[in-house]
Amino acid sequence: MMNPSCNTCEFKNSSLFKNCSSDELNHLNDNKCFNVYKKGQVIFHEGNRPLGLFCVFNGKVKVSRLGSDGKEQVIRLVKKGDTLGYRSLIENSKYSASAIALDDTEACFISASEFNHLIDSNVKVASDLMRMLAKVLGDTQDKLVHLAMKPVRERLAEALLLLKSTYDDKKSEHFSISISREDLSSIVGTAKETVIRFLSEFKEEGIVSTRGSEITILRADKLLQISSLYD
Repeated sequence: MMNPSCNTCEFKNSSLFKNCSSDELNHLNDNKCFNVYKKGQVIFHEGNRPLGLFCVFNGKVKVSRLGSDGKEQVIRLVKKGDTLGYRSLIENSKYSASAIALDDTEACFISASEFNHLIDSNVKVASDLMRMLAKVLGDTQDKLVHLAMKPVRERLAEALLLLKSTYDDKKSEHFSISISREDLSSIVGTAKETVIRFLSEFKEEGIVSTRGSEITILRADKLLQISSLYD
């Protein structure tokens, strides 16, 4: 597998490192590691100490934690071009969640020492990092409000729209994604059986179609209408 160059990376202009100089990117490139993860493989574990941060080059990742009842709750979906593990690194605290590959995933790893040196020496990168933290915090607060206020049917519609907005690079009319019902129920925050029941309703209404683990969104407009009923 070819190690992508930081200076020519397709995500350079939209990543946390967009305000790095060419020399800084060359230095990161010389000192990073390029890792490949199989579907279902853990990238980092909840409760472990962070050794660095990860830049997803290809694939899909879920960030999840276990509740007091032992059930998994997906708190974030990560796509290619996104950065992982920076919050715990900044806080110098243990990971509060785990990152798991939803399909075969490639990611670059930058050590804590290299990242901290960059933050200390580049004010623009440090500022971009603060904005990223603020956005993630806001998204998390919105999700908690929706989980508390919306019924399951509305939350499922919103979860399907979230999958589309996160992973539909081509902005296609009909978007398909393979995702287990367990993972989908963890995003929605309900039992797998409940997700299966409402998916069947959406299928009967012509909103989605399913084939095995694959879900195809046929009517995103209807999902938006359903998800907004309690807004």
